[in-house]
Amino acid sequence: MEENTIFQQESSPKKETPQNRAVASEKSSPMQMRQQPLDSNENSGFPSALIIKGILGLFFAAFVFFIVMQFVLPKFKQTTKGTVNILYWGLWEDDNIMKGIIADFEKNNTNIKISYIKQDNKQYKNRVMTRIQNGSGPDIFLFHNTWLPQMYTFLLPLPNDVMSKDEFQNFFYPVVINDLTRRGAIYGIPTNIDVLSLFINTEIFTNAGVIPPTNWQEFANTARLLTVKDETGKIKTSGTAMGTFDNIIHAPDIMSLLFAQNGANFSDLSQNQKSVVDALDFYASFAKDEGKVWDTSLDPSIIAFAKGNVAMYFGYSWDIFAIKQLNPQFSFKVVSVPHLSGRAMTIASYWANGVSAKSKHQKEAMIFIKFLSQKDIMQKLFTEESKTRLFGELYPRKDLADSLKDNQLVYPFISQANDAMSSFFASDTFDDGINSQMNAYLGNAVRSVLNGTSAETAVETLTKGVAQVLGQYGQ
Repeated sequence: MEENTIFQQESSPKKETPQNRAVASEKSSPMQMRQQPLDSNENSGFPSALIIKGILGLFFAAFVFFIVMQFVLPKFKQTTKGTVNILYWGLWEDDNIMKGIIADFEKNNTNIKISYIKQDNKQYKNRVMTRIQNGSGPDIFLFHNTWLPQMYTFLLPLPNDVMSKDEFQNFFYPVVINDLTRRGAIYGIPTNIDVLSLFINTEIFTNAGVIPPTNWQEFANTARLLTVKDETGKIKTSGTAMGTFDNIIHAPDIMSLLFAQNGANFSDLSQNQKSVVDALDFYASFAKDEGKVWDTSLDPSIIAFAKGNVAMYFGYSWDIFAIKQLNPQFSFKVVSVPHLSGRAMTIASYWANGVSAKSKHQKEAMIFIKFLSQKDIMQKLFTEESKTRLFGELYPRKDLADSLKDNQLVYPFISQANDAMSSFFASDTFDDGINSQMNAYLGNAVRSVLNGTSAETAVETLTKGVAQVLGQYGQ
């Protein structure tokens, strides 16, 4: 294998400006008073008492009008403004996690009330888009970093007083800047950052006396070294969960990692197509022929890893919760993904808050998402989340990275964030859209290679499918 070229087969086994609603003031027409000239004819004159009463009546009416206009109506308008309700749709946090943060916000913004609703992830994206289109959608909603091409028409660009371009670049990682901006406009503020990393079964590595691999040649050698088979050739312990598609939890993300490091262009796979062919061939080699370390008969990769039957597993930080739930005593650590020389990149997957372009309370919604992006608020939210699980959402702000340095379980994810990039080949977004459609073509490519089709032919079909999907979403 050449130092900077990935995955060539070896001969032997060795992750609008907010439309500030113009508060329409009702203009009351001024009262008009006509004075009737007094007739000099004594038979038509008014008695003096009636004249005095009329004048007093007019003064009283004018006084009441003054009181209403100066004191009653202003208070009524303040009450109306004070009842602004912002509907916020989230996905991952329960109401009891968010209520403290919301209470802090409402204490300092007494005219804004936040109603937070945790949504079911099934059909979530389509539900958001449909509800916004029919006028019953949320004011603020969570969206995945890969969804902007599908959703930017549903989102309101952030005004400069909410988040300037300089602030955005200074606060967040390069991948965030690339993902959440379009034609110079910023469409969301991230709530977390997460990147694909390598999980290591510490017991297997310790017993074998090996160290975690840092490049792909070492990775391939270590995976085959640590694979154990029985006398029939059945895999008992796998060196790594890699090579198939349907029982690999983050197969699209792993493939994205290989494509990216090998120089593929996600927007047009026909460019540098050989890099895609070599990456696909390399990936499938872990589940082919006598040197395979994984196959379709094995448990889903995260389950197999949690059982202790896999030495190396690719995953995101949220996988830690599932692994610990499956096997609380299981010992593992997280390290950076393998890479080619000079190409220490990984894949990012994270979520962001955005304001609906059809929100009737855009100004107030923007005030709230700006509040959520503040350093101290992110720290408080992390603390609240950590009361119910091992750790909170990993900070998307660069200036909070060092605060997690002592947490060896999560810092490996943060330490790679500066070198992360995104891919439409993404798992666990539940989008029924661009991700699902791209993954379907990718899955077909992997299966066809495992069934004997050449990687070149599989990539030709994949390239056409990807172009069709991207064209559907204006990419």
